[in-house]
Amino acid sequence: MNGFVIMVDFRLKPGARSDFRRLIDENARASCRDEPGCRRFDVLESPSDTDRIVLYEIYDDRAAFQAHVNTSHFARFNEASADLVADKKVTELNLVCEGSAA
Repeated sequence: MNGFVIMVDFRLKPGARSDFRRLIDENARASCRDEPGCRRFDVLESPSDTDRIVLYEIYDDRAAFQAHVNTSHFARFNEASADLVADKKVTELNLVCEGSAA
């Protein structure tokens, strides 16, 4: 099973979690619904750090991810969330074994 994985570790500004979650949840749902190359888009919260949100995204390939960053829903999210984010770290990975696959 091949795939292109993006992990994004967001450090939010204090008090921004609720607004950020509304925006990222909308982006995640639109990505899975509207992008054929988006196979997974999980939004993860830290139970001990309310200012940390992590994304785990799987795309068919790098081209599918590039198509994602060119969508209008990504542009809306990126612009609307910019003032809520203190820092973010993006990691690109290749999916080499999917544990849930038969």
